[in-house]
Amino acid sequence: MTMHLAQGLSTINTRKRKTKITKAKMAELELRWREHNRDMKRKGLHDMRYGTLDEYIDYCYGKTKKPDPRDYKHFKPLNSQTNWRAEQDRLHREKYPSLPMSAVDNGSGRKVEPQKYTGTLIKGIATMHKSNAVPVIDDQHAKDIARMRR
Repeated sequence: MTMHLAQGLSTINTRKRKTKITKAKMAELELRWREHNRDMKRKGLHDMRYGTLDEYIDYCYGKTKKPDPRDYKHFKPLNSQTNWRAEQDRLHREKYPSLPMSAVDNGSGRKVEPQKYTGTLIKGIATMHKSNAVPVIDDQHAKDIARMRR
């Protein structure tokens, strides 16, 4: 037995059904509308609040028409707003200024003093095997290094 539809019938249904709003659904929508308006007021987004319940219901069910973005009569230029983070940084820099740069310090850190040996034990440095630097303690040690003895 085959599974065929009768002639003239189709399984494709593209018709949009009209939604029926019951009293319970209406009460739930009203509660959500009030909550939405309260949240938008709390966040400071007054322009995103819905004035009437009917507007909110149309918004929930997708009945509101958005303006065509290609239509220039709905164009609003973007208002340049100051960046909150940049403003905070500027105020912080004014309150706590950096130290002025001096002639000695170029901003990359303090100048490191060269290290110098100030003791009396080591007389100098000699080069031994394969450019190996060796400390020289006394004259005999210097002679041994000159003869390449270890």
